[in-house]
Amino acid sequence: MNYFSDSSEWQWMFDNAIDWKRILPLYYPQYPTVDGLETEEEVKSFLKEILGGVGEWAGTSVREIGQLLDEQGAGKVENGRTINSEALERMVKEARELQVYGITLPQEYGGMELPNAVYMMSQNLLSRSCMCTSTLLGFYTSLGEMLIRYCPKEVADQYVPQIIEGKISGSMNLTEPECGSDLSAMKTSATLQEDGTYLLNGQKIFITNGGGGLAFVLAKVKGDPDTLDGISMFFVRQDHPGKEGANFVVDKAEEKMGMHGSFTTVVTYEDTIGELVGVQGEGFKYMLHLMNEARILVGIQALGGIEESLDYAENYAKERVAFGKPLTELPLMKRNLEDYATERDAIRALLADTMSWFDIYLKLDNKKVHTGCDLSDEEKKLYDEASMWTRKRTPLVKFYATEAYTDLSKKAVQVLGGYGFIKEYPVERYHRDSFGPLLYEGTSQIQALMALKDTLKYVMKDPKKFFSGMFFKHPTTALINGDNEWSSQYKAVHYRFKKNLVSLVIGCLKPEAWKDVFDPKKWQQEERFEELMTHAETLCWALSYTETLRVLCDHANKDSTRSDLFMRYHRLIEPRLEAIYKDWEIRGQ
Repeated sequence: MNYFSDSSEWQWMFDNAIDWKRILPLYYPQYPTVDGLETEEEVKSFLKEILGGVGEWAGTSVREIGQLLDEQGAGKVENGRTINSEALERMVKEARELQVYGITLPQEYGGMELPNAVYMMSQNLLSRSCMCTSTLLGFYTSLGEMLIRYCPKEVADQYVPQIIEGKISGSMNLTEPECGSDLSAMKTSATLQEDGTYLLNGQKIFITNGGGGLAFVLAKVKGDPDTLDGISMFFVRQDHPGKEGANFVVDKAEEKMGMHGSFTTVVTYEDTIGELVGVQGEGFKYMLHLMNEARILVGIQALGGIEESLDYAENYAKERVAFGKPLTELPLMKRNLEDYATERDAIRALLADTMSWFDIYLKLDNKKVHTGCDLSDEEKKLYDEASMWTRKRTPLVKFYATEAYTDLSKKAVQVLGGYGFIKEYPVERYHRDSFGPLLYEGTSQIQALMALKDTLKYVMKDPKKFFSGMFFKHPTTALINGDNEWSSQYKAVHYRFKKNLVSLVIGCLKPEAWKDVFDPKKWQQEERFEELMTHAETLCWALSYTETLRVLCDHANKDSTRSDLFMRYHRLIEPRLEAIYKDWEIRGQ
């Protein structure tokens, strides 16, 4: 099976949901390209070929490897180093032969320098077969991007070609035993040496691919404040030139309930030699850049898991006969499967639109930050728009897709009944694996608080505009504008959401007088946010639903055949939104 070429939904997303009109000129400013492609259509055809190749590998060999990795695990730890299992070594070897490590990395290093959207779609295809494979391959690409973006050119020149060849990879080291999301509590220290390097001392836990050979490590230079502004980033090699033995030690690989084929390690630094990356005290900012991309990728991973779980469950239900009929013809099962498919297809649309905006943002951000080139007026406008959508969507897609993966993979287990609980059938593995994306790169609660923070920033920036603006978006304006049915329904949903959000915010923050609602200074001085924080998760759900509906409305406006998905999703989320608004009303009393 080819997960890309055989998927009519991904074919539609490629042709219609990805904004190639704005993306491709950023990568291919003139034709013919250096690869000899003459037109935009030839480029798109080439990109489809690449995705078709990844889709074929994912639907055949990687599918087999996924099961083997679950049985064999990632490997073992010996003498402070990770040793790959036979299954993991097979995956690494096949990826090297297919040259998938350098999809987005520059051609000057041997990469393909393809649009980031192609990389993200390939990660989705691989996640369908094996969550561990997409996780490991992601660390090759992300490590290469970080080296190019933040390290001296001679360092990038040394290691990026090796990454593209699949000879070395690495990890991002943040979490500590007493420091999870609260990075300001970090204890790992860095001490400056006479030669300009630093000695790192401390321990990191839950480190994916900790034995890859290279690492970016967050630590505090001695004397710097115990705040996020006191965190610096360091580049570390496990085999440091001129140093005997390992420069850092992998203490153990954790035993997990799922994702057995991915190394999750404990790493210890004892006088580990590290090199400062960028400016001292800006490590958190550098890592945040990576985390934003990682969170979108985790949402894309989760979508792959949803697709595979439901595909297996649907095929099973078509063949399984009960009460004289296939399960798919039994009324309750039929409705359930239709609802599951609706949510899956809606999440796919949301992620396709998000990866499109992120691609534009990342390309322009790299031009602005890494190359130092000034953006044109048109590029600045596009950059600001892409930045806004990327920031808004990042916590939502991570939150929504991973929560849905755990829920829908559970539903897939239930479709199979008792067989779903048996290891012979893969849905139990899909469900176990779903808890990884749910937790890493920030739990759902962290994403919800981020979404709340961004919403409040938007409100406090110009309260008068926010509160008064909704009155000009009343659903009756849809009649005046002559909107189609789905556009009218979307505007009604969006208006009702903003109306209830206004009630929630005012009810929780309790301004002293009505005029205070429109005074930015009053909002900025307001310190009573604790009650509002209790609603962070329900707010994140509401934002996720309405934002997904927005994308589906846009798709239906491009292609009226997509209006059916819009209508089905609208029916699915309407009672969920009403339950959220009722909760806000009751708790606000």
